[in-house]
Amino acid sequence: MSELHSIAKKILTKGKGILAADESTGTMTKRLDSVNVSSTAENRLKFREALFSSQSMREYIGGVILYDETIKQKKSAHTISEIIESTGSVPGIKVDIGTKVLANSPDEKITEGLDGLRERLKEYYKLGARFTKWRGVYIISKKYPSKLAISTNAHALARYAALAQESGMVPIVEPEVLMDGNHSAEDCLKKTSEVIKKCYEELEIFKVDLRGTILKPNMILPGNKSPQKKTADEIANMTLDCLKNSVPSEVPGIAFLSGGQTEVEATENLNQINVKNNTGFIMTFSYGRALQQSALKHWSKNIEDIKGTQKVFSHRAKMCSLASKGKWSKELEN
Repeated sequence: MSELHSIAKKILTKGKGILAADESTGTMTKRLDSVNVSSTAENRLKFREALFSSQSMREYIGGVILYDETIKQKKSAHTISEIIESTGSVPGIKVDIGTKVLANSPDEKITEGLDGLRERLKEYYKLGARFTKWRGVYIISKKYPSKLAISTNAHALARYAALAQESGMVPIVEPEVLMDGNHSAEDCLKKTSEVIKKCYEELEIFKVDLRGTILKPNMILPGNKSPQKKTADEIANMTLDCLKNSVPSEVPGIAFLSGGQTEVEATENLNQINVKNNTGFIMTFSYGRALQQSALKHWSKNIEDIKGTQKVFSHRAKMCSLASKGKWSKELEN
């Protein structure tokens, strides 16, 4: 088994998922502002380090996605990558540099960051990263996502993935079809299927070894402005239909993004997907807000209360871990 296959399997260890702590400084500032904490480099590190050094990391977290600022920070004599590795988790890094308006389709976005990526990847490898992440974003409406957006973002994801593997790191491929809008879950199913299929067409052209990759997709949900409501059972059925028909069997696992879901919604839907999972894929979580939000609220009341913050984070991580095995229930939330 190649090193890339081993890394992917380690991240996807049963009962473990991915902590997405790769918020840009701008995004993290918004989150800290929302809980009235000053967004200094020291405070951003203080919160993240509280999570990275918690006991629950050893039990529930297989990988951590970092941001450029964080992977270069130190705590005492240790780098952040070393702190994460000491828990048995794998350090990873977000390598795209965000989205810009897509030429000839101004309502849509293209993700940037390919220029100079090979050199940046070499640096991140030296800093301890062993997996990477790149996110493409797509909107749903009657005419979107356009063929242009589907094609250009898939091409960028594939170019990125090939470079990541060349650098000895597992690429997480994240084509996110956004929840924003009044579309139905059926529309989401159709559009997400198109997006994912195109990504794998491009990954094949670029000769990416799919066994050394992880897919990070959205679940199949109605838009956040849609009057339609779907049960966790219906969401699970539609999500599994999408993935069974779109994802090649060589892919070792799927780590869902939480999108605009609440902590409990993201956990309940993941649980139901695993209760019904009749595929060969590991199905787990790669959550940001849905793992951190309650911990952040607790921490903001007293930023020195590290143990209390870790306790809140540990509960959420445990709930997600149980959901990744189809063993979560609402009663366990209390």
